Amino acid sequence: MSKFTIIVCDHIHQSGLELLKKDKEVEMLNLATLPKDTLKKELHKADVAITRSSTDVDIDFLESAPKLRAIVRAGVGVDNVDIESSSKKGVIVMNVPTANTIAAVELTCAHILNAVRRLPEANAQLKNERKWKREDWYGTELKGKKLGIIGFGNIGGRVGKRMKAFEMEVITYDPYINATKATDLGIAYTKNFDDILACDIITIHTPKNKETINIIDRDEITKMKEGIILINCARGGLYNEEALFEALQSHKIRFAGIDVFTKEPAISNKLLDLNNIYVTPHIGANTLESQEKIAIEAAKAALEAARGSSFPNALNLPVRENELPHFVRGYLELVQKMAFFAIQMNKDEIRSIQLEAQGEIKEHLSSLSTFALVGILNATLGDKVNYVNAPYVAKERGIEVQLEGKESQNVFKNQVKLTLLTQKGEFSVSGAVFNEDTLKIVEINKFSLDIKPEGKMILFRNNDTPGVIGFIGSILAKHNINIADFRLARYKKEALAVIIVDDEVESRVLKELSNIDACISIQYAVL
Repeated sequence: MSKFTIIVCDHIHQSGLELLKKDKEVEMLNLATLPKDTLKKELHKADVAITRSSTDVDIDFLESAPKLRAIVRAGVGVDNVDIESSSKKGVIVMNVPTANTIAAVELTCAHILNAVRRLPEANAQLKNERKWKREDWYGTELKGKKLGIIGFGNIGGRVGKRMKAFEMEVITYDPYINATKATDLGIAYTKNFDDILACDIITIHTPKNKETINIIDRDEITKMKEGIILINCARGGLYNEEALFEALQSHKIRFAGIDVFTKEPAISNKLLDLNNIYVTPHIGANTLESQEKIAIEAAKAALEAARGSSFPNALNLPVRENELPHFVRGYLELVQKMAFFAIQMNKDEIRSIQLEAQGEIKEHLSSLSTFALVGILNATLGDKVNYVNAPYVAKERGIEVQLEGKESQNVFKNQVKLTLLTQKGEFSVSGAVFNEDTLKIVEINKFSLDIKPEGKMILFRNNDTPGVIGFIGSILAKHNINIADFRLARYKKEALAVIIVDDEVESRVLKELSNIDACISIQYAVL
């Protein structure tokens, strides 16, 4: 089997590089130190590329990489990626949006504290001027003040929880969430944006799009109370910088804490001339912990994309993820992984795919079917199947797709079941998503389980007799294969063990396991 080539174009944390190096299916080329012109000469080898802000993924880059199936931007922003041109060439663009969550949350909290206690100025006066003037530094307390949060996703929600610990009154505006996501945390929810403008402090945590650019402008500032504090550690341009400057000058806005700017680097921005704004140079992700998480998540995404098992956080899908309820996104990734898993379990000519959705997720069956087809076809064809052409490729190959939606009929509020029918037989797998981002396989061919769809998996089906687990463990130990997790399910007089291992499993090991007397079948999958 030929290896996939993953090219690392920019510097990432060593942990991510090590993850790529140890995968035996991958040849990793770390070209981060090459000049960009020299880098382009190596791109013809790439199946997947990992980039950061130093590499422009433009038309020249794409033309230099004819085999490229995916780009992973190791971070949140994709301003340096030509998404439209990537889409035309069938290249999936992904980012890593959550690895820096805690870093961004804590920076936001730091900016809030700086604004109310004026810590940078007090520090500068004492250290640089050697003055001990306590009377210059009367701040205000957070307790009892009202914090307005625009956008209540991963970052906004965590900021709200932390500010509640300061005994603040917290209210959020986010038309795309269920109100209970906030109210369950003791945080008020509003659909009236003016409620946010009436707060003592406002912080924003939204993506940058047509709806959010200049969401705070002159009209909004006019409605605010005198002496308000504004914080932006999200994206530049969410606050109109000209309006912000004017209001800071007039002290309608008492202080602002800003980490991001419309144009960066912002070394000439006139906001820097004001003495009632605290600024940082876009360091929301700049913690050692977040850089390691970003590298690991980028490496994992690159490996999944190379195999075609899933394209987590893809940005150029025909499904507009930002317009879907948040809970749907996890199911899109889950059903693709389930499909990729199923085809490894049932390798043969595909006759049909049956997809059943129970609960609210049934309203999104069409999108789910597209993702399922990508998971199956990437595994079987090995060419550039993507979210745009997958339904057409399936039709050309005579693969029947059957969709069925049902009301929730079991303990899970939402559940998806995929049944793959090939010449060899039938294989079914069911899954559910917990807490919006924890993916689980909950059933395999009527065996109830609880496993994450990731890693190297041995599926061992056997007659339910004593001693089988011991035999399995002994054989794997003999071949120095470490067991990371072992899940067992029983149905009638049979058992199914799902063994997740740290090491590659060669065919001779599977053959030896199949010789255990109780063995009915053995299969191996990598997700």
